[in-house]
Amino acid sequence: MMRKSLIGFGVAGVAAATLLAGCGGNDMADMRHDTTTTALSAASARQDGHNEQDVKFARDMIGHHQQALDMAAMVPGKSTNREVIDLGKRIAAAQEPEIKKMTEWLAKWGAAPSTSTPDTDHGAGHGTGHGSMPGMMTAEEMAKLNGATGADFDRMWLEMMIKHHQGALAMAKTEQGEGASTEAKELAEEIVKAQQAEITEMRGLLK
Repeated sequence: MMRKSLIGFGVAGVAAATLLAGCGGNDMADMRHDTTTTALSAASARQDGHNEQDVKFARDMIGHHQQALDMAAMVPGKSTNREVIDLGKRIAAAQEPEIKKMTEWLAKWGAAPSTSTPDTDHGAGHGTGHGSMPGMMTAEEMAKLNGATGADFDRMWLEMMIKHHQGALAMAKTEQGEGASTEAKELAEEIVKAQQAEITEMRGLLK
């Protein structure tokens, strides 16, 4: 009788050990899978060469550029100065493809673009929810600009666009110092060069 009990105990023990081993194997497999997935994600990010600053730069600069486009769109109906009209066209022509490029980066990086909704702080009709962006016009400033015409409009537009460009320069320089994406840092460099030259041009027009 004792022998049968021991045999039964032995069989049960083997079964329990087998069950525990199976569970342990599954847990280990899950852990290995999670570790592998994390490692692959990290490797992918390194290979893609971007960081959180690059994402912030693209999101914020898209919103910043969109307000500049709104300002440029006012020029033909408000200004009679051929130089101001030409500058407005050039700003729009430069910044529209940059918006497209940065939007494509966000998609490639798997980062959602900023929500484009009206923003009472920015007043551009293309709010981004980023109140910290330098150089952005308020709703009151945009309304005042929209209500001006002729020489008054030209002076106000140039002063505002200089301020707007200076904000973009600050954002681009931050990207140059803290970004990881080669493409984004190259665009930041182009923005610095182009908009610094436009600031010099606009200051000359104000004189």
